[in-house]
Amino acid sequence: MKTSKSIYLFVIPGLILYSIFFLYPTISAFFYSFTNWDGISAEFQFIGVDNYIRAATNDSIFAQSIGNNLKFMLFVVIFQTLFSLIFAIFLVKNTKFNVFLRALFFFPTVLSSVSVAFIWSFIYDPSMGLFNTLLGQIGLDGFRQNWLGNQNIAIYSLAFAQVWFHTGQMLIIFVAGLHAIPKDLYEVAKIEGATKFQIFKKVTWPLLAPSATIVVAYTTIQSFKAFDLVFATTRGGPNHSTEIIATYIYEVAFRNYNFGYASAISVIFMVVIALITYLQFKVLRSNKVSY
Repeated sequence: MKTSKSIYLFVIPGLILYSIFFLYPTISAFFYSFTNWDGISAEFQFIGVDNYIRAATNDSIFAQSIGNNLKFMLFVVIFQTLFSLIFAIFLVKNTKFNVFLRALFFFPTVLSSVSVAFIWSFIYDPSMGLFNTLLGQIGLDGFRQNWLGNQNIAIYSLAFAQVWFHTGQMLIIFVAGLHAIPKDLYEVAKIEGATKFQIFKKVTWPLLAPSATIVVAYTTIQSFKAFDLVFATTRGGPNHSTEIIATYIYEVAFRNYNFGYASAISVIFMVVIALITYLQFKVLRSNKVSY
């Protein structure tokens, strides 16, 4: 049976949208990264790889933003994956109560990033925030502090908010992965006398690896794109301690009007995300991983 050539016409709308909103901006960013364009003037000069050299050797704030982003990413990937997996294991059965709890955990995901930022700004408020109030009521006044004003812990405070924001979303992915595992395997493992930990290690986790790959990769990308949350809470402060790559690109482009340099950072940003995601896929799908 021959396929009609007209079927390829259905690809054209998607290809046009992809070209306008992704391909063209990507090519433009790469082009302008070799210029000193200010984003306003019609004229600009080509300066070669000077922007890349500056980013690599002469920009301490950019280096700090990369470090902050890696801290943010590691915290979110570890704890969001761990919490969502634990919740999924406990809520895997389709009882009414479990379905209700899944919906409850998923609810923050439907909120906008700005709404989440305002909620956690209030929770972290040093004078009347929920955290400090609870610490005071249970006699732990020594732990009360300015959670977003302390540059040593501010990035982790934001990371915790990000974990709260998207754990429910990852929970659903893990639940779907658990439901896809054949029940016969569990029955055989129990007959063989395997403990619950051995069943998880030898049956559940290996067969849950595809879901884990999706969760880790998606969480990583979310961590690098947490512009709204950071910008609406701290704007990269205090003293750039919560400055991530996305917020720094905004600062360079729309505050300093150096679109050429911002484009170079954006290209580096894309390469970093692609490299980290690729390495994660290789590790999680490698046959050398021991379960």
